[in-house]
Amino acid sequence: MIWYQTSSLMTTQTTPDAAHPTTRRVLLDGYPTQVVDHGDRLVAGDGRSVPTNEALHLAPSEPTKIICIHLNYRSRVDEFMAKLPPAPTYFHKPITSLCGHGADVVRPDGCQWLNYEGEIAIVIGRTCRNVSPDEAGAYIAGYSVANDYGLHDFRDTDAGSMLRVKGSDTLCPIGPSLVPNWDFRGKGIRTLVNGEVRQEATTDEMQWDMHYLVADLARTITLVPGDVILSGTPANSRTVYPGDVVTVEVEGLGSLTNTIVSGPTTIRSDVGAQPSESEEVLSTAQGGDWEFRGVRPPQK
Repeated sequence: MIWYQTSSLMTTQTTPDAAHPTTRRVLLDGYPTQVVDHGDRLVAGDGRSVPTNEALHLAPSEPTKIICIHLNYRSRVDEFMAKLPPAPTYFHKPITSLCGHGADVVRPDGCQWLNYEGEIAIVIGRTCRNVSPDEAGAYIAGYSVANDYGLHDFRDTDAGSMLRVKGSDTLCPIGPSLVPNWDFRGKGIRTLVNGEVRQEATTDEMQWDMHYLVADLARTITLVPGDVILSGTPANSRTVYPGDVVTVEVEGLGSLTNTIVSGPTTIRSDVGAQPSESEEVLSTAQGGDWEFRGVRPPQK
């Protein structure tokens, strides 16, 4: 693939379409504000502007829910030595896990196994219920870059719900832009850690495309404007550590960059399950021994 060889190929359109502009959300004079992306400047509806590289970015939408697919990319399925189910399965990230481009991603003190997962976010634009895959595109406001971080220290206790594994604070950066009318077919996606490529694939690996996911979920769950669906990650999710800089790049959507930091307080030991380091945790976080996943008992 050559789509990523120069950084200019990873930028989004800088000349906005007046009818369907590429937008971002930033703090402008202390208030969350939607701005139009003009390349080197971000411009609010009232004419105020801020240099793009100086903006304090927020996630590009305000969802009521963030829904994520478990497995979707063939390389990830092969890595897990697994088989795809006959239909997608999902988990939920709380909206308090949300953060934006340039934000710090916090690994709680006392935890060790925080993994990146470069993904593409689908952002809903219209109230959506009971639509077909052919109709679903009309309900999508646009797409953005996402990183579905996983805190695998809690995998032994939360593997069913993934609540703390995937839902802890700051583990869902999305951004920087919301890009409308993006054709998701055949697009490159890769994740870099400190400038080194760690994940690399194209959306052609996806078993279920963006329209299918929207239609599937909307059979029983009303999707409202701003809601987010994360569409899966390719192979090679691995552990990152405080000080690491993680960038997810998607062809036509741009680059999302975040820095890993250690949390200021230690996980409390007087309540709840504690972080664990079983072979299951290590296998998932660092890769390998996939045939034993779910077989070994939890260990402290």
